[in-house]
Amino acid sequence: MAIVAMRHLRLIGLQSEREEMLRRLQHLGCLEITEPEPAADDPLLEKLRIPEAAELQRIREQYTAAEQALQTLTDHTPKEKNALEPLPFIDEQALTDESQLADGKNAAERLNRCREELASLQSRSEKLAAEEAQLLPWESLTMPLECATTEKVLIQLGTLPAVVPPEQIQEALEAAGELYEFREISVDRERRYAVLTVHISQAEDHIAALKALGWSCVALGERTGTAAANLSALRQEQTALAEKRALLEEAIIQCANQKPELCQLSDASRIEMERGEAKGRTRETAETFLLEGWFPAENTKELEMLLEGCTCAWQMTDPAPEDYLRVPVKLKNNRFTQPLNMVTEMYSLPAYGSLDPNPYMAPFFILFYGIMMADMGYGLLMMLASLIVLKKKQPTGGSYNFFALLGLCGISTFFMGALTGGFFGDFIPQMLKVINPESTFTWFWQPLFSPINDIIMVMLGSLALGCVQILVGMVIGFIYKLKHGEIAEALCEEAAWWVIIGCGVALGVTGNKVFLWVLLAVLVISQSYEKKGIGGKIVGIGGSVYNHITGYFGDILSYVRLMALMLAGAVIAQVFNTLAAIPGNLIVFIIVSLLGNALNFALNLLGCYVHDMRLQCLEFFKYFYRDGGRAFKPVAAQPKYYRIAEQ
Repeated sequence: MAIVAMRHLRLIGLQSEREEMLRRLQHLGCLEITEPEPAADDPLLEKLRIPEAAELQRIREQYTAAEQALQTLTDHTPKEKNALEPLPFIDEQALTDESQLADGKNAAERLNRCREELASLQSRSEKLAAEEAQLLPWESLTMPLECATTEKVLIQLGTLPAVVPPEQIQEALEAAGELYEFREISVDRERRYAVLTVHISQAEDHIAALKALGWSCVALGERTGTAAANLSALRQEQTALAEKRALLEEAIIQCANQKPELCQLSDASRIEMERGEAKGRTRETAETFLLEGWFPAENTKELEMLLEGCTCAWQMTDPAPEDYLRVPVKLKNNRFTQPLNMVTEMYSLPAYGSLDPNPYMAPFFILFYGIMMADMGYGLLMMLASLIVLKKKQPTGGSYNFFALLGLCGISTFFMGALTGGFFGDFIPQMLKVINPESTFTWFWQPLFSPINDIIMVMLGSLALGCVQILVGMVIGFIYKLKHGEIAEALCEEAAWWVIIGCGVALGVTGNKVFLWVLLAVLVISQSYEKKGIGGKIVGIGGSVYNHITGYFGDILSYVRLMALMLAGAVIAQVFNTLAAIPGNLIVFIIVSLLGNALNFALNLLGCYVHDMRLQCLEFFKYFYRDGGRAFKPVAAQPKYYRIAEQ
């Protein structure tokens, strides 16, 4: 339950052995390879070259092709029904065996070719649809579209707003002259589609008259024949495209049984790509290469045994304090505190050499979540979801942390629900009243308190828990500072304010002025420390008093959210249950109540997490947490669709 100690590796080896060494290091999975940092005392490092990336580019393209092929299968085949089926195990050597990837490469090539053809067909289909939409209003036009203006006659297709009445159009055209013909072809909710045929001598007047009404000229391109004939040709081509799409989709479906080969190709490429990227962080000469990286100190012997089988020279060193900013962070926790990694990683990893907050945060986070949710029904749902997923799906990494934390918070939620008597709010008493209006059911035990009836007690309890967590944070920060030689800061900060607060409470209880003088003495000595001049000390004392008092008061008040969310969840559930009971029908009650509680559960599931995380990150961490750590990312075989079988 701490931050794992790291060591630095610097290695020089033969180029002929680099690939095999990287393969073995990836199998071991404990070394993060980093780019060498130029040093003033090592000018030769600048003369080393970066390895060529042509092979890495090929692997990336292969990985992309496999992923695109899998996405094509996902888009055109039925979804898998058993979402909880765990990832299959596979031997690492079998997974990356090049001879077993041929089928996957062929399948990826076929599927991607089908995908490209489908995209081309879709593009053509959309273009035809746009052309059809353009021609559709002119379908009843019997005049060939290639008819053009002559020396004597102007022919123009156009549109007018549908709100312009035909009588107004007729009057405007007659006023412009008699040598014209205006035919309305069709009309929709927005436009009138028409053809204007007019003698060239009166064309300008008629066009001007129509433009005053909103006339807009329409160009249908270089088409020949009637609009109906063109539409018929477009529809025939659309039908042919649909048949081609159907054939391609059928070909894709026939490749569905090759999904395992595609998954293997994707994972093998992923592993090789990560190894290639690690190779790109090394430096080389014509015959040798330089490799640097970080590894957990607990893996020293394993790494030494691996390197002893290679022709290389290496140096392992412990990081100096000035190097801590470069050292990656790996957290080592037990099964109880490991799920809290998702909270820590979402906020920021601790800096190397500082404290892992998970062991101190875990009890508070889980307890606070249960207090805010506080319902046996919701807690049961959370525990069941966690148990089913962890048992069936067997997730790893971040997914495991999420569902494990869900289960722990579910236990706390169920326990607090038992203390408050909440089971989907007051679902059971309300249901029994629907069945029998004379029912006076109460729980088989007496709930300790009710968030609705004992709101003051719940609020005071929330504030008390806030005081406890803040005090724990101060104690942790005090001990941390003492261990790291920050004795003066620890005494003038945490220790001094414990004395100041204690004397303030004692003065208020006893009225003894001795406590006042002790309080003032400690305040002056501790808060004027390192302040220069009388004015500086006075300003420092005043500012410190204001900042600390308002800070502690604001931090403690933040914990009222424990009461607020508990009360909100209970009230919303009770409101839905009350509304569901109004019709007096059991089936209606169950349906409405479950729908309302589902909504309440979803809102609280996220809301409680956000507010709980805020209490930890803003109110608790500020007393001892040093953030800014960089996650440890070793070169390792980390497939997406398979799990490596342990040998």
